Amino acid sequence: MSWENYTKWYKQKRKWQRAPMKEKDADPDDISIDNAYKTRWIWYHTILGIQLFIIIILHIATFTLLAIKL
Repeated sequence: MSWENYTKWYKQKRKWQRAPMKEKDADPDDISIDNAYKTRWIWYHTILGIQLFIIIILHIATFTLLAIKL
């Protein structure tokens, strides 16, 4: 590979790396499988986060009670 071809290839590669692909946001009015998946993914992970927070609070309460009683 000649130096000119390499520099051309490198500049093109850098251009691809600088321009990340923008993912379009889910439009609530648009009914599609992709939109439904994105919406469900958000709600699913929100519920998991809330459940994890509650479990952590319960563990802290349990460990505190055990530490006081011992």
